[in-house]
Amino acid sequence: MSKTVPMRQMPQIAHVDVNCFYASAERAFDPSLEGRPLVVLSNNDGCAVTRSPEAKALGIATGEPWFKLAPRAKEWGLVAKSSNYELYGDISARVMELLGRYSAWLEVYSIDEAFLGVKGKPEQLLALGRTMKNAVRRNVGVPVCVGIAPTKTLAKLCNKWAKNNPAFGGVCHWDSVPAAVREQLLGRLSVEEIWGIAGRLTRRLNAIGIHTILDLTRADPMAIRDKFSVVMMRTVLELNGTPCIPMEEERLGRDQLIFSRSFSTPVTTAAGLRQVLSIYGQNASARLAKHGLQAKVLTAFAGTSPFSGQEQAYPSVCVPLPMPTADPLLLTRAAHALLPNIRDGLKYVKVGLMLTDLRPTGNQSPLELFENRHEERHIGTLLEDVGSRFGRGSIGLGHAGIKSGLDWTMKRNMRSPRYTTHWDELPLVKAA
Repeated sequence: MSKTVPMRQMPQIAHVDVNCFYASAERAFDPSLEGRPLVVLSNNDGCAVTRSPEAKALGIATGEPWFKLAPRAKEWGLVAKSSNYELYGDISARVMELLGRYSAWLEVYSIDEAFLGVKGKPEQLLALGRTMKNAVRRNVGVPVCVGIAPTKTLAKLCNKWAKNNPAFGGVCHWDSVPAAVREQLLGRLSVEEIWGIAGRLTRRLNAIGIHTILDLTRADPMAIRDKFSVVMMRTVLELNGTPCIPMEEERLGRDQLIFSRSFSTPVTTAAGLRQVLSIYGQNASARLAKHGLQAKVLTAFAGTSPFSGQEQAYPSVCVPLPMPTADPLLLTRAAHALLPNIRDGLKYVKVGLMLTDLRPTGNQSPLELFENRHEERHIGTLLEDVGSRFGRGSIGLGHAGIKSGLDWTMKRNMRSPRYTTHWDELPLVKAA
């Protein structure tokens, strides 16, 4: 008698996304914020970058300047928080570590979302989604939604459904939704809701009669490729259940590395900018060392405010490095090439470094004549290790190690404590 051979279970992709991540991270340590309208502000407390559902209900848009919101904050009961990147980074790491326990196939896509490879029958996958959702909420304290589907594009779409439709309870599995219901939902959503499709592309699709996701699902992939691109063709295929976007072990995105910040207080002297460039050079070295990369070209730039009503200047300099390097000394010296172009008295509000032509460390050994004597000492790795353990201001080289004069650093007047990364800011619990 022949035995029945069970059908092979094809892998599925789970997309896990933290709801209103920055706001949820703030609420994890301050329960008094639950139910209250909350916005988290951008660098220098400029504008709202994250809004709680209660803030969205007030009509507050992403990018709304804080100076416009502040006069009505008391009337609305609106709470504002400065960006607490140390807290958000640590909460993100905890979420990703926890998710990694449920799959050996984890892709961290951004600070608040990840893809996981999963297998199982529909009821098993729904149970897994609920288990992950509850575990993150219980162990980390932030809410997530889970979308599970045969492709990344559909998984993202399922997550959106789970987040916006209470009937799903925060977890949506594509194959568990009846085909008629899926078609109805797809017919209600604009193509702009699809992962990777923005306003300009939406207008082009509308021009050829494609308005909803359902319209795009029914389009001919080859015709879409000819009119748009291979990327758009892959989107159509993914919407129809054909995986075209593979899982990635790590999203380095390291064609270039940019350090750029706006200042809370303008810097008006070349001496002041020397310190900024030194710190950025050191930070760039640590980041390169962390990812095992070296740079061959450094571009340094600065700029005044276009809204100041005063004289404007936007100096920049491109410096080819003598060899691919992550050495903080070489990077800092190259960054200092901008200083002769700085004019004392002008109010510079932004400075940045851009490193390009990035290559894996040790990919090509230089001739002995051109060897960098500092490279073998792994100074960049040392800076990264010390900075990660004791904080970014704990170590510096040359002007980057000077503690005074940091009035240009980012303004975060409404920052909450860094509960999980700084000993002197740990939360205190008192027993009654």
